[in-house]
Amino acid sequence: MLKEDDLKSGPMALNNSDNPDMSIKLSQFVNAPREAHWKAALHVLKYLKGAPSKGLFYLVQKQFKLEAFSDADWATCPETRRSLSGFCIFLGNSLISWKTKKQTTVSKSSAEAEYRTMASTVCELQWITYLLKDFFVQVHTPIMLWCDNQAALHIISNPVFHERTKHLDIDCHIVLNQFQNVLIQPPKIASASQIADVFTKALPDLPFNNLISKLGMKDANHSQLEEGGGVNIFIKSL
Repeated sequence: MLKEDDLKSGPMALNNSDNPDMSIKLSQFVNAPREAHWKAALHVLKYLKGAPSKGLFYLVQKQFKLEAFSDADWATCPETRRSLSGFCIFLGNSLISWKTKKQTTVSKSSAEAEYRTMASTVCELQWITYLLKDFFVQVHTPIMLWCDNQAALHIISNPVFHERTKHLDIDCHIVLNQFQNVLIQPPKIASASQIADVFTKALPDLPFNNLISKLGMKDANHSQLEEGGGVNIFIKSL
């Protein structure tokens, strides 16, 4: 059981490695926390107490198709106005990678913030692709990289537009090169269906519960845990 001293000890006490539903809460303000952050930590514990048997469920499957969702919350930090990036990657129906991180530079627009997040997601997809190939797993390309920002998608599809985004030069080349190499295909997705939204902002109960269910978060006593006919894996939260 977590105690007050554990919460004060920093990020290791509230590790988010198996808690994608809490990434946005656990990844911020771990250095020099103040009273407001202590209250936020208590809020996290209250959430955990209300769902003690919830965790990630990995269903036995034969599908090895990669799919990624990328999102950003523009200028979300009130102190630095840096944006918050979030992405999640699925292998078949199983969540295998996710991340929430404040961007290192200030973005001038939501399109820039989204594009920088896409670049981070592409780097992660490249690494996962190499890893799967080491295990002799065939990777089907292009990999769908879902984004809900039309302007960010326009940067990829319109080479002329790159002349107006030279300050994004490295990120532009990372994403554009992999698009041209047919590693990724970035279609648009409706904001309401953007799963990565849960990694960038606090959401009301209904959309939050809807999105974490799509991440594979289930109750240990849920009937769906018996699906698949093989050895399914359940990873319980804290």
